[in-house]
Amino acid sequence: MSDPRPDTDSAARPTVDGYPARAGVRAGETLRLHVSTRAARFRADFFRCGAEPRHMGGIGGLVGRHVPAGRHDEDWHWPGYDFAVPDHWPSGVYIAVLRDQTDGPLEPPPAHAESLDARHSRLLFVVTPRRTGRARILYKVPILTYHAYNLSGGGSLYGSTHPDDAGRRTGIRTITLRRPGGGIGGPVKGHPDAHDPRTPRQTFAHWDAPFIAWSERAGFTSDYCTDLDLHEDPHLTDGYRLLLSAGHDEYWSARNRRHVTEFRDRGGNIAVFGANTCWWRVEFAADGSTVRCAKYAPGTPAGADADRLRGGPDHWWESEPENSLTGVSYRNGGGHWEGRRAPLGFTVQHTDHEVFAGTGLRDGDILGAEHALVGYECDGAAHAREPHGPAFATGKDGTPAGFTILGVADLPSDPASGWHAAVREDDHPDRAATFGLHTDGGTVFTAATTDWPRLLPLDPQVRTITHNVLTLLTRP
Repeated sequence: MSDPRPDTDSAARPTVDGYPARAGVRAGETLRLHVSTRAARFRADFFRCGAEPRHMGGIGGLVGRHVPAGRHDEDWHWPGYDFAVPDHWPSGVYIAVLRDQTDGPLEPPPAHAESLDARHSRLLFVVTPRRTGRARILYKVPILTYHAYNLSGGGSLYGSTHPDDAGRRTGIRTITLRRPGGGIGGPVKGHPDAHDPRTPRQTFAHWDAPFIAWSERAGFTSDYCTDLDLHEDPHLTDGYRLLLSAGHDEYWSARNRRHVTEFRDRGGNIAVFGANTCWWRVEFAADGSTVRCAKYAPGTPAGADADRLRGGPDHWWESEPENSLTGVSYRNGGGHWEGRRAPLGFTVQHTDHEVFAGTGLRDGDILGAEHALVGYECDGAAHAREPHGPAFATGKDGTPAGFTILGVADLPSDPASGWHAAVREDDHPDRAATFGLHTDGGTVFTAATTDWPRLLPLDPQVRTITHNVLTLLTRP
């Protein structure tokens, strides 16, 4: 799926490649594209990703310059080209397609974000609204997580493949946001998704695009922002009823988390249609160009699995468990699954709750098993069960006392099932994913599985629950 070798300057590199100086830009402001190309002239076409990609315009006749590729942890300093984002462009996720000026039009025109996806010659940026709060939903695009898995320049937050780095090990890892990739346009770490091989995991087309397409078709209007936008502006959420995240939103800065928590405490609602949420803490450089994450304590032996260790300086769960915000944690589900896994769904409970309205589900029914809803990564709350009653959160892991578990999925322990869970807090083999919600100022819903967006086009009950959650949490 991705080439783990260092990204070198060779004739095999694409004719035109690039990245944005910053992934978030306000309508009416200037977007700076950094591009390296062997073409004498090149062009960029811009598409907004919604119910379907919409061509918003482009710029052509740009004089090309070629500059070698850089490292994963240093600004690549490619030539800059400025584009004035029109005032009338709606907030959204945009993809720029970079091409040699002599290339013809895109044929056929892209019908969905998947058809725009590529490992080079693409860049992603988010247009934020000129005035916030005009929509009820603010959608958070996890640029940090996308760059954490981005291998452009020969490394990611999971390590370096540069020969110069052989034998050198540090507990602090740094990546630059000023390189190709970050949701699209770069090679990514990880294995193909056996349950949906059309696009690589850790890309926009795999996680966020399906949710955005469904939500816009369903009639929901959202404004959009990036992690860095939310990190910098504590007032960005003002006027919104719901802050939404989907798929895989793993890397959060301390300020990002503080601003989201303050939004909830003021009565704002949060919906997380994903998992492995807020697992690692990162720190931005002052100019927002690089991020760093301290995954290992000093003296950790080479080859150790950071997820299995205690003492990780930037493990949220060891210092300020993410349960206090989301209600669940990856350490109670955990693991990752490379190939096909045994299909697993949530055994639902409290089906008289409004979230289940119109689904036809009754307590004890199973949600989503046919299409393997639970996984590839999932979160859970520490819980107990009465002999003949529903599961309930114990709170011993930091989950708020009022967290209502709406569904439980016990994770198989047999490796032959394709499930491999990493033990983190104790040696007890039982692990379970739990989806549910709690209210603490505002209401927080968590789906507790990264694959929730994947099932939107496949499972009518998942669609109905999603529609219900968005409706409930955006009420005036």
